[in-house]
Amino acid sequence: MSAYMERFLALRDEKRFDDIIEAIPYASMMGMTFGENEAGELLFSLPFHERNVGNTTLPALHGGLIGGYLEIAAQVHLMWNRESLETPKIVDFSLDYLRSGRPQTLYARCEITKQGKRVAHVLIEAWQDDPSRPVAVARAHFLLTTAS
Repeated sequence: MSAYMERFLALRDEKRFDDIIEAIPYASMMGMTFGENEAGELLFSLPFHERNVGNTTLPALHGGLIGGYLEIAAQVHLMWNRESLETPKIVDFSLDYLRSGRPQTLYARCEITKQGKRVAHVLIEAWQDDPSRPVAVARAHFLLTTAS
């Protein structure tokens, strides 16, 4: 098992959400956070920061930022919900932008729709005010290393 996964699993077991984000350079640079909601499900958030604006005319969150945020959320969600020797490797990621991300907090939730011995598929939804009005949806496929 890699040192990174050992640390991740220890932090997960202690529910040290902020320390997990600090260990992921891009996630901490974006200002990403996550925790559990009342039902014990992971909920990711990306609080608004002026540096995350891509279109200053609207203003709107940068599309690459939204994509990176959803990809990291999917990977963390998968690692959180699965025992693994190594970090899952992203094989495919597709993203649909449905509306502009306004200058406010962006939330995301993930769902593992298929998890086999070698691959996993994760759906990710991002919204701002209303979960029924997503800003973006994504699908991620990961190559897994099985735990021994």
